[in-house]
Amino acid sequence: MNYLGSKVRLSGFIYQEIKKSVKEQLTNLSFCDLFSGTGTVGNLFHTKVKSVLYNDREYYSYIINKAFHSSISEHAYISMLHNLNELEEVEGFIFEEYSQSGSSGRLYFNAVNGKKIDAIRIYIEQLFLSSKIDKEFYFLLLATLLVAADKVANTASVYCAYLKKLKKTALNDLKMLPILRAIEPFNHKVYKAESNDLIKRIDGDILYLDPPYIGREYSSYYHLLNTIAIYDTELKPQGKTGLRPYNTSSFCLKRSAEDSLFELLRNAQFKYIFLSYNNEGFIKPSRIAEMMSSLGEHACSSVKYPKFKSCKTNSKQYTEEYLHCLIKD
Repeated sequence: MNYLGSKVRLSGFIYQEIKKSVKEQLTNLSFCDLFSGTGTVGNLFHTKVKSVLYNDREYYSYIINKAFHSSISEHAYISMLHNLNELEEVEGFIFEEYSQSGSSGRLYFNAVNGKKIDAIRIYIEQLFLSSKIDKEFYFLLLATLLVAADKVANTASVYCAYLKKLKKTALNDLKMLPILRAIEPFNHKVYKAESNDLIKRIDGDILYLDPPYIGREYSSYYHLLNTIAIYDTELKPQGKTGLRPYNTSSFCLKRSAEDSLFELLRNAQFKYIFLSYNNEGFIKPSRIAEMMSSLGEHACSSVKYPKFKSCKTNSKQYTEEYLHCLIKD
């Protein structure tokens, strides 16, 4: 997935800086990715530390992170994907509300893919409710559907709007293909909670923070992934883009971002805290340095990298990513 704020391109930088700053053997330490998104950083560390805790407030993120650690056999997985790819299309909720030829006029998917998503999503639910698959398999199949749907979505990578005409990749047929999973079982936990609430109930060694930097609300940007995952067909999508109701994160509001971050840092029961934040965020680097220095030893490193592009462009714009480190007193 071309995910907003993904740390794929920065993963090497993040790993090396954390390894350099932590003066202990990583394999003896626990790691928490508190704003995990699609799990890039948590997955990076899962072979390098004692345990990993993932958390995100979005349901699609919870599903994707649960699925990464699924131990369902490859044979059973591939066999099920074959069956799902052969299902007869259904003119259901996603077709009507978010697809070409649907009643709403929204163009997130072509007509065939909208019907395929409905057919697959309904069948997965039936399998689970009839106890033919367990919760682990259920999450794995849902994650696979989310990834498959994202590949053929008619968007500029985020779902706050759809394109007026079907782009080339949106014309492709949706195909359920195996997603990347952990090679071996690993000690992990996955949560779906507000970060400032969860931080009061957990502790550990290394805490990695990657909160929203500005007013980009992931509940809005990826609302359709949540809708496919939840599949609450009684939902009445709002407005032209078919949004679902959501609560805005305090980190996405300029008036509350700083207070929320300081509260999080203050309540964190972790020795090593690392914060990713760029030069365009609501909170200035100097203010973050002040907050962290009041709680312990602060250091900071940075790297420049190309800005997130929702579509392929010739833009050469760069942003500067800071990785702040706090070793708490």
